Order: sequence, then C-alpha cells, then structure tokens
Amino acid sequence: MPFRPTLPSLQPKSSSSTNWLSRQSRDPYVKQRLSHPALYRSRSAFKLLELDQKYGGFLSKPDVRAVVDLGAAPGGWSQVVAGKMGFDALDEDTTELAKEESSIPGRTKEKTIIAVDLLRMTPIPGVQILQGDMLSLRTAAQIKNFLSRPGNPEGKADVILSDMAANMTGNKIADSESSLDICNAVFAFTKDHLRTEKTVARRKAGVLVLKHFAHPLMTGFRKEYLDPHFTNVAYVKPDSSRAQSSEGYWVCMGWKGLHQGES
Repeated sequence: MPFRPTLPSLQPKSSSSTNWLSRQSRDPYVKQRLSHPALYRSRSAFKLLELDQKYGGFLSKPDVRAVVDLGAAPGGWSQVVAGKMGFDALDEDTTELAKEESSIPGRTKEKTIIAVDLLRMTPIPGVQILQGDMLSLRTAAQIKNFLSRPGNPEGKADVILSDMAANMTGNKIADSESSLDICNAVFAFTKDHLRTEKTVARRKAGVLVLKHFAHPLMTGFRKEYLDPHFTNVAYVKPDSSRAQSSEGYWVCMGWKGLHQGES
C-alpha cells in the first residue's frame, strides 16, 4: 500500500481504528520492522525473509542473477532482495560507490533487481523501479531491456515474486475472483520471463513466489497451472502472516517452461 501522511483529527477514534492501533502496538513484526537496521518499508518483508530461509535461500543461489518483484510498492520485498544480492549498503546518493559496485563481493553489474508497480515508489539502492502495468507491451519491453545485459543475453529472470493483493471488499466470492485474476496475470508474466531449470542446469532453479487467498478456485488454479509446470510447488502460510488472514503463498521451484502446443 502507498504511504499516506497521517493527518491530525479532533474527532474521536472509531472502534475499528482503535482496534487496529491496539493490534499494531502488540504486533511483534511491526515492532521488529521499526527497529530493524534495514528499515523495511513494510511488515511483509519478514514474510519473504521467512520463505527464503525455509526453502533453501533461493534468493542467494550463486546462479541467481535477476529478480523481478511484481506489485512491489512500497518496496519491502525489493529491499529484502537487494540485501540478499549485496546492494543493502549502497547509498543511491553516492555516485562513487555506484561506480565501484562491481568491486564489492556479492555485488556485480550482472545482477539485476526490477520492481514493478502501478504506484510510484521511492528509490531503493540496487533496484530498477518501473511504474506501469506488468502485462503492457511497453512495460514488458522495459523489463526485457533491463534484464538483457552481460551474463543474461536471453533476458530472463531467475526469481519472480508477487505479494500482490486486490483491495478486499468483504465479499468472499468477489475477493476470491480478484485474487484469481492476479494469479492468472502473474502466471502469464512468468511464462514469458522466468528462466527454466533446464537452462540453468540446476534442479529447482526458476522460482515463483505467488501470494493468494485460500479458496477452492485456487486449488483448481494450482492443479492446472502450477503443478504441471514446476518441479516442486509448496503451500505455506508464514508465521509473520496475521493469524486471521486467509492469505498464503505458493513457493514454486523448478520452472519447466510450457509444454509443446501450450501458449
């Protein structure tokens, strides 16, 4: 969600806002975010840290050269990726450091992080930010251009991340359909932009992390699109997800690509 300034109000707080403030004050991940040296922009950063640790450090594999973060605003997940790929200490206002980035262990000009969102984002060291629709031809061309660099001539990503969620309406059917629409859009993007495990020559290479909300529609989506095209698909609800939320994540590893005749 985008940051908005907090405006003073003389009106008494509603019970819902009071409950929200109370929950925030008790939330250990909110407290950890505020005190963490990385100054993560969102609480959800801890979800990606947990997923990465649980599934073998897929962001830190030596052959991971390019990561695309879809629906990235405000940038918590992109910050995690930048840290994993060695950009955390880079000051975007210090040009001399930028010039010397290739001499720092773990940070090379061949590593690319792209954050895509319809919303504007404040710059993050080491991250290329694109404001636009991930499925538009213009944005797709920009992504391809950023990915196509020395060491990655085919212009593919090694990891695609999506923590996207539509605004919840409270209508379970409508909300489930919105979540399914996002999953379909992310899979359409993945088909064109994710490197296969065969190309990398490493089992479980080519990783997609996809947020969704539990519903029978999602079971069908997984069976039709994820299970046939990845070596391993795991469902996980991170400890840092709120207990009352129905959100979960598929960690899909080992992209096989499309079968013959698929489009």
